[in-house]
Amino acid sequence: MAAPLSIRIDRTTPVPLYHQLARSIESAIVAGELSPGDRLENEVDLAKRLGLSRPTIRQAIGELVDKGVLIRKRGVGTQVVQSPVQRCVELTSLYDDLANAGLTPTTQLLEYRVHQGDPDLRRELQLADTTEVVSFTRLRRADGEPLAVMTNHLPADLSPAPGELESDGLYRALRARGIHIRLARQRIGARAAEVQQAELLGVAVGAPLLTMSRTAFDDSGRVVEVGQHVYLANRYFFETTVVSR
Repeated sequence: MAAPLSIRIDRTTPVPLYHQLARSIESAIVAGELSPGDRLENEVDLAKRLGLSRPTIRQAIGELVDKGVLIRKRGVGTQVVQSPVQRCVELTSLYDDLANAGLTPTTQLLEYRVHQGDPDLRRELQLADTTEVVSFTRLRRADGEPLAVMTNHLPADLSPAPGELESDGLYRALRARGIHIRLARQRIGARAAEVQQAELLGVAVGAPLLTMSRTAFDDSGRVVEVGQHVYLANRYFFETTVVSR
């Protein structure tokens, strides 16, 4: 059964009609109004109901197909594949974002080691020569599906134990220790999946990945952690609000 949506198209705005429609459908998926496996109305009915042309409908659906949110099946129609994970660009953890979105986050600890760290890493962490570093890599899943590979580096005296990292999120574990992240510098980018990343995330080598590098500070201004994360580009996106000055 096709799932009709309440969609409002604003013809007074310069935002293209197809993009408005695509965003409305994607928002409905993120909000849980459409679930994986649900079908959309067919293009003819949707175009008639919204007063849009069929090419506009096809362009909107094509945008979401390209993002991996929808899939077209001959004889079946257009179906929801999966819900993308939306993350605002603010100081939150992926674990908390997934839980708040109604998804079940799970963590597989791939590596955990205590070491001295190279000079560049020690400089980023602002460590004295005698302080050891803990580095670990985790595979984060959402509802059982791989989503991100995360590598983090912390001063050894702050780092949670391996068991804590598999049972909870890093920032939750830090808060439980009385450590509160107050400020972070981060950079968002993109890259092609390398062999190990592709194997862990279940994609082809060279598939597009989103990247985020973050340096986080506590109340006193001490560097708490440095992280480098990669995310599946077809399941994950960052959202920002831009204000004119």
